[in-house]
Amino acid sequence: MLKKLVWIPIVSVVSACSPLGIVNGISRVHDVEERRDIAYGTLERQQLDLYLPPLDERRKTEAGNTPTILFFYGGSWNSGSRADYRFVGRRLASEGYVVGVADYRLYPEVRYPEFLQDSAGAVRKFSELVRSDELAQWQPEEKLTLMGHSAGAYNVAMLALDARWLKSEGLERLDVLKNWVGLAGPYDLYPIALEDVKPVFFFPDYPESSNPIEFIEQSDIPVLLLAPEDDDLIDTHRHTITFAKKLRDAGKSVEQIDIKGTSHTTLIGTMSPLLFFKGSSVDVINEFLDQN
Repeated sequence: MLKKLVWIPIVSVVSACSPLGIVNGISRVHDVEERRDIAYGTLERQQLDLYLPPLDERRKTEAGNTPTILFFYGGSWNSGSRADYRFVGRRLASEGYVVGVADYRLYPEVRYPEFLQDSAGAVRKFSELVRSDELAQWQPEEKLTLMGHSAGAYNVAMLALDARWLKSEGLERLDVLKNWVGLAGPYDLYPIALEDVKPVFFFPDYPESSNPIEFIEQSDIPVLLLAPEDDDLIDTHRHTITFAKKLRDAGKSVEQIDIKGTSHTTLIGTMSPLLFFKGSSVDVINEFLDQN
């Protein structure tokens, strides 16, 4: 009876609100500090938000620093907003990390490679922030973890593997990156199957050196690749399993894990308390970052 009484109002709320609105609203159970609208460029979408853990609950490295994570969301490079992913920032900060969630420009305003240039700018700004006096009391780790879901995982993979993008911001990959985490990313991009993604990459004239799987030999920092049990958007075997195998065969540091009970969307959704009954992506990420 109690389950029914609880379930009825939840269903009513769900039917009246957007899924992301509900997820972000519930994420306020996490008691973290937010600092919004931090510019890394002059354009409207060149901004990021910060999420900071309570000082007495921050995670610590062996040196006593707080690990730092910069997250990029997905959306086929044509949709999405950092405001939609406050639940990710709050959840990761509640786990004790200093977290950034960044916007980047989208199609049709831009195509490849402008969103990678934006992402590199966000890394530069986040790196400046974690090295600044402004966050000194959190003792943030200067080397960053980059994390992305779907299209955001592509962005992160390219930043971590292809030195061009961070160099354009005056950064060296090995100086600024500690590791990276990709969730349901397209790492073997071509040929592109999704019609709304094709123009982003100039189909059929795909740009040279724009596919993460081309950069296996440049993979010199540890990577965690997460995939859902059932991905209805991106072929897990082609993009995650094969990519991980090629990294492993080349002697690179890679872990690849499937999260039980999840789909392409709910893989990132497991960072919300709403999906407590799914396998946890957060537990796996914590374990990987603790080990690396």
